[in-house]
Amino acid sequence: MKVITQSVNFNADKKLINFIQKRMDKLDQFYDKVIQSDVFLKLDNTSDKENKIFEAKLSVPGDSFVVKKQCRSFEEGADMAAASLERQLKKRKEKLRAHL
Repeated sequence: MKVITQSVNFNADKKLINFIQKRMDKLDQFYDKVIQSDVFLKLDNTSDKENKIFEAKLSVPGDSFVVKKQCRSFEEGADMAAASLERQLKKRKEKLRAHL
């Protein structure tokens, strides 16, 4: 799957980008028609510890899924977003099977 990662107002290091790529590639196990994933990494200007925003848009034929998570680290956000996307993909797959 093609993963496009954009970090807003900072430079993400290679380890983080590779981690996100691997985590998003695991979604192919649940739904094989995923076209691409757009990932946005943002820092919130608050003194709160949970100031990292992880936003992912997953494109599938005829639809797209958007997940936005705010966490302490981008890795935690990637895990939470991937888990949420996994549930959504399984739900979509069940709906498609019901129509066949």
